[in-house]
Formats: sequence, C-alpha cells, structure tokens
Amino acid sequence: MSSRPAADGTPPRRRGGRAVLPRPGAERRNNTTFRRHFPDIAQEIAALRSAPPTPGAPSEPTRYDRLVARNAKLKRHNRELTETLTLAACHIQRITLENQKLREELEAASGVARLTPIPSKRPATS
Repeated sequence: MSSRPAADGTPPRRRGGRAVLPRPGAERRNNTTFRRHFPDIAQEIAALRSAPPTPGAPSEPTRYDRLVARNAKLKRHNRELTETLTLAACHIQRITLENQKLREELEAASGVARLTPIPSKRPATS
C-alpha cells in the first residue's frame, strides 16, 4: 500500500509498517469503542457539548475574539501615535517660525546683514 494522503488530505496512519488510509466518512462516525469502555466519560463529554454556555460564566476567548481585541488595541495605539506626530509637527513649525523671527530681530539689532550662501555652479562630487 502506498503512503499517499487520502483524498480529503489527511495523512495515512501507520500500522505494522504499512500505511493505512482512513475509511471514507470515518471522521464523522462515533468512536463506539471509547463509548463502550468509558460510558461515564462519554456521557459527560456529550453533556458538555450539548449544554449551552451559561451566561456570566468566564469563558476562554476565541481566537477571533482575541484578534478583534488586538485589532482594536492596535487601532487605538495607531490613533495615539498619529495624534502625537501631528502635535510634534505643529511644535516644529512653531519653533521654526520663532527661530526665524528671533534671527531677524538679532540682525536688525546688531546692524549686521546675514550673508546667504551662493549656490555653487560646480557639480557635486561624492
């Protein structure tokens, strides 16, 4: 027998060195051997599966719930960072304008004109 996966993609099981493919529909059948040997545990599992969750009982959050919560947290953090960046840009603009005004006042008070550099006509070398 080959060790190819079944048509549904499940890998083959090994029994005595031979690959054993699951029977079609086996994943949907009940495990009667387990039920026959452990009836009390089987009944307990069946009761837990069929019982609706009790309201107000702490339950483990699902993967989806964790992703939703993480996404909301990331959105809040992103919004806070965007607000901080906007505030920082406003402060930089204010400080730049204040610096320019102070330089102009200094030039006027000292009577010295500011020399602006003349752009070079030589190509830049690296």
